[in-house]
Amino acid sequence: MAAFAAAGLLLAGGALGQEKGRPVFRVDVKLVRLLATVKDEAGNPVGTLERGDFLVYDNGVEQEIALFERRTSQPLSVALLVDTSASTAVKLKQGTASLMRFLRALLRQGNPADRVMLYSFNDEVILESGLTRRLERIEKKLKQLKGASGTSLYDALFFASRSLRRRPGRRVIVVVSDGADTTSVKSYRDALRMAHGADAVIYGIVLIPVTNDPGRHVAGENALTSLCRATGGRVIAAALEEGLDEAFDSILRDLRTQYLIGYYPRKVPYSQDPFHRIEVRLRRRGLRVVTRTGYYGEYKDPKPREASSTGPALKPRQQE
Repeated sequence: MAAFAAAGLLLAGGALGQEKGRPVFRVDVKLVRLLATVKDEAGNPVGTLERGDFLVYDNGVEQEIALFERRTSQPLSVALLVDTSASTAVKLKQGTASLMRFLRALLRQGNPADRVMLYSFNDEVILESGLTRRLERIEKKLKQLKGASGTSLYDALFFASRSLRRRPGRRVIVVVSDGADTTSVKSYRDALRMAHGADAVIYGIVLIPVTNDPGRHVAGENALTSLCRATGGRVIAAALEEGLDEAFDSILRDLRTQYLIGYYPRKVPYSQDPFHRIEVRLRRRGLRVVTRTGYYGEYKDPKPREASSTGPALKPRQQE
């Protein structure tokens, strides 16, 4: 694995020159890494495929798979984002036990280098705990969370992605919310671009009292669903108690059967759009693969906008 990491720092070649009547190709030197989950028709994870079962396309051009790991043992860095807006806080008080069961199972059965961190967000984003394996601190912080007005979901996703982007191994964000964003300074696009830049997979758990609750934020849920799908994750609607446990168990099954796929982009047609669209196909029928939709060839942080006097801070507040 170290050899692959080192290889990612070497130049793979320059862009091909312009020739009359021939296209100009763009060559990126970065190793593009994909975390992929494969499921059968019943929705059960499939973790037994081989490198040759996968086909990867970058902007429509088939790529050679340079890195492949089945049931990857690479360490996990997980950012847990907890919505403490007024609309969600009451529900979360009943969900703390489920959150802790999820984190304990994650660390108990994974890599010794796995780490988790905790953010809370309402009208501002607070880093409650940095990356750690000491769950006592996270449990204490969860029990101390209090509700407030506003929901800065996009800000929380932006800051969590930025904090994970230099971490080794796999990077995952689990956000527990009702899906509605009302006070973010960052936009949907800002959050998605930062997540792509961090190679972070987003899983969303939407807390609902009942499935047909008229107070649900459908537009917000749809936006969160789109963010998750674009990064290779998904959204799970969950009632409290058993429903929340089942949602976390489902995410754990995905994480335990993920494939790590890497390639160096080759012969990708030039485009003014820096976003590369990725498609992963399977040679076997009856299976479905889920991974991120693409990446930015040249990633730069979006220019921050000024916050209003009542808006959230542009930096997450570190909780003492």
